[in-house]
Amino acid sequence: MEQGKLYLCATPIGNLEDITFRAVRILKEADLIAAEDTRNSIKLLNHFEIKTPLTSYHEYNRIEKAHVLIQKMREGKNVALITDAGTPGISDPGEDLVRLCMEAGIEVTSLPGACACVTALTLSGLPTRRFCFEAFLPQDKKEKQEILEELKEETRTVILYEAPHRLQKTLRDLYEAVGERRVTICRELTKKHETVFASTLSESLSFYEQNEPRGECVIVMEGRSRRELRREEQKKWEELSVQEHVGHYEALGMDRKEAMKQAAKDRGVSKREIYAQLLRP
Repeated sequence: MEQGKLYLCATPIGNLEDITFRAVRILKEADLIAAEDTRNSIKLLNHFEIKTPLTSYHEYNRIEKAHVLIQKMREGKNVALITDAGTPGISDPGEDLVRLCMEAGIEVTSLPGACACVTALTLSGLPTRRFCFEAFLPQDKKEKQEILEELKEETRTVILYEAPHRLQKTLRDLYEAVGERRVTICRELTKKHETVFASTLSESLSFYEQNEPRGECVIVMEGRSRRELRREEQKKWEELSVQEHVGHYEALGMDRKEAMKQAAKDRGVSKREIYAQLLRP
């Protein structure tokens, strides 16, 4: 018997018109729809008159239920996976089902569509060429602090998700960890009351301390200046004499020429200048 397939179907993050024709067709043709919250998803399915049987697949049954779904696909059933909003596998248990399907030799395909992190990024006015997605910060204090320390040095644009009741605390944590940065906060994306608030971390924190945030939020924060980062690295090396700097690399096994070249790069100067300083008595 031919195996079934797993379809990752992106659903609207707000505006129902954002679902694709292909997603509607696959949801109608599939043998089973696995949904993060069946009570929420039934509204979407009813709107598009989709009668396909529905089953739950969420954080608390993601491994056990994944094996049940894989067995159905082995029997030839096609399964469509949907999340509450957006693209399955992005900050939800869908990633586990995809991994287990691939390990089991089940074909997986993803239907492109709505995704809150990309939508917010394109609206942010911040650099889009290089970015990283951090989703929700961990609730564990130690783990969260480790992530914040990493974000302090991150040079790419950073995208985070946050619930409205935790927005103030997250903005405060970010400000205390990374200092002042440009930030854009997107709320209620694609919905009637969508807002895009571009400011800085300190200004945003001040604003939301006086105005209670409502609706799911996406925080888009600029990365650290690469020029500033390079300058800090140069300052660290400048604490050493040129002789000590070159000697450091020679001790690591570099020959004199390569050690001089690397020292020059670290300090942001020419190799000729390093050579001249080495010749000084």
